[in-house]
Amino acid sequence: MIILGLDTATPTASAALVEDGKLVVEELYDKSKEPRQNFPVQARGNHAEIVVPLIQSVLDQGHISLSALSGLAVSIGPGSFTGLRIALATVKGIAYDWGLPVVGVSTLHANAARVKNHEGVIGSLLDARKREVYAAIFHRQGQTLTPASEERVCSIDTAIESLRSAGDTRPVVIGDGAKAYEPLLAKAFGGAAQISAGDEFGSLAAAVAALSWRRFVDHASDDLASLVPLYLRSSEAENKHGAQIN
Repeated sequence: MIILGLDTATPTASAALVEDGKLVVEELYDKSKEPRQNFPVQARGNHAEIVVPLIQSVLDQGHISLSALSGLAVSIGPGSFTGLRIALATVKGIAYDWGLPVVGVSTLHANAARVKNHEGVIGSLLDARKREVYAAIFHRQGQTLTPASEERVCSIDTAIESLRSAGDTRPVVIGDGAKAYEPLLAKAFGGAAQISAGDEFGSLAAAVAALSWRRFVDHASDDLASLVPLYLRSSEAENKHGAQIN
């Protein structure tokens, strides 16, 4: 079973191929850095311009065609409003064209799932700007990763208090939200927490594909018509529109 995973919820977009739970190839694109040499020059733009080249790159490197895929997995948020819409629209288009099933995966869950060498609490934090984070707490025991909190958008101070209440004095805190507030997190845990943007743990796309595997095996894919992004909060445009109405 070969699954194509895709994530554009964060500034570092990624695509990956996973076969029977094992990573075949992954490709990342961080728009704040120079692209890798094998990445198309014409794709040096935003996520809308790089998502198709990302997918094509991993297919080419894996010597896999779309017709050989068993399914598509996509991170559905929370994260960048535009990025989430781009990824989901792209995946739905491929799914309709090739008759492939799709599974949507929480970005926070996939972010935490990248950490495989830690027993205990994993804090998944994505930067939501305005001194807020998208946050969720997970607990890993062996191969089992269990949600230990709801997913929410909150202040970094609230997220830190939730992490401290989870009872692990040496948690792993991962994501661009963790990196953005590293000094505060380090102070809260006396330097004992492992704080990482996630670069050393592999791509979000690979984690998305791996998490979707069991659902594909169980033939429990999502309905394309009802699959929508998980935003957790309204966009700036929606807030302004609501304020004008009120």
